Amino acid sequence: MLWVKTFHIVFITSWFAGLFYLPRIYVNLAQAQDPASSACLLGMAQRLYRFMTPLAVLAIVFGLWLFLGYGLGSGQGWMHAKLFFVVLLIAYHLACGRLLKVFERQANTRSHRFYRWFNEIPVILLLIVVTLVVVRPF
Repeated sequence: MLWVKTFHIVFITSWFAGLFYLPRIYVNLAQAQDPASSACLLGMAQRLYRFMTPLAVLAIVFGLWLFLGYGLGSGQGWMHAKLFFVVLLIAYHLACGRLLKVFERQANTRSHRFYRWFNEIPVILLLIVVTLVVVRPF
């Protein structure tokens, strides 16, 4: 079980690195004036999203292995809350993918301020999930 837990933590950490950085690229894309820098940033965003999606899948697979295979947190309130916030993280990840498509079509209408606020969502979700796992308040 410790190996499964280790891989779960490693893939979560890697996935979150992407969730933190990709919206930051969107901030820069929303501010970019130069077509060359926009193209460079768009390429970075595409590669990052393509790389972080398998990391998300592996984080979820190892988490489900812990939950279903070992019964970790089964029937406990904190785990149900954690799973709810994981679903929100998946939705956030997919929203990042939709926003990437908007930038690919050069159809962005949002300001860099929107993306700065959007960038804070995974920080808040990470804080909630870690608190639920460590503190287990219910």
